[in-house]
Amino acid sequence: MSLRELYSQHVFPCLCDWAMSSKELHPLRQQCVQGVRGQVLEIGFGTGLNLPFYSKDVVEVHAVDVNPKMAPKALHRIEEVPFPVQHHVLSGESLPMEDESFDFVVSTFTLCSIAKVHQAVQEIWRVLRPNGRFCFLEHGLSPDPKVASWQTRLNPLQHVLGDGCHLNRPMDQIVCSQPFQVRPIQTFYLEGVPRVIGCLYQEQAQKPA
Repeated sequence: MSLRELYSQHVFPCLCDWAMSSKELHPLRQQCVQGVRGQVLEIGFGTGLNLPFYSKDVVEVHAVDVNPKMAPKALHRIEEVPFPVQHHVLSGESLPMEDESFDFVVSTFTLCSIAKVHQAVQEIWRVLRPNGRFCFLEHGLSPDPKVASWQTRLNPLQHVLGDGCHLNRPMDQIVCSQPFQVRPIQTFYLEGVPRVIGCLYQEQAQKPA
């Protein structure tokens, strides 16, 4: 096993669970999955940090994550929810799910690290039912040119430390690469963290009927 694989499979899952468990993110996660119900696909499931915020109206969650070492850390959260969670070790770029099979797709802090991110959004569009919603909470390119400049400078380091994460992806443009109906996407900074990593994008985008 290479040093990179060792970091990705044994160090990064622990680091990710610790960093993304921040209480400051709880209200944002809750807002992201507000109204989510029925059949749900979560891309970049990680260690299951969104599960406590899903409502009782969720019928089933299909959880997709490319890192097989994330799943064991999610087990205790899976056991605490009243609905089944089906776990899949997959990349969001190529999903085996049938067309129009989900009411909601959820993605939190995931689009930053998918190599073929536009292909992943195309897959999200494909598996969503008409009137289904894509609920996302992502970090990405800052609208402030000075912050954006630093994001570009630090991106190679972040790519290593964040196991493929990019600091400077324009998430609004990426989501809108598919013809979603979406209100102006909320863009804001998370308090208490450097702006180069704390520029957030959040909204629910709907697939037209």
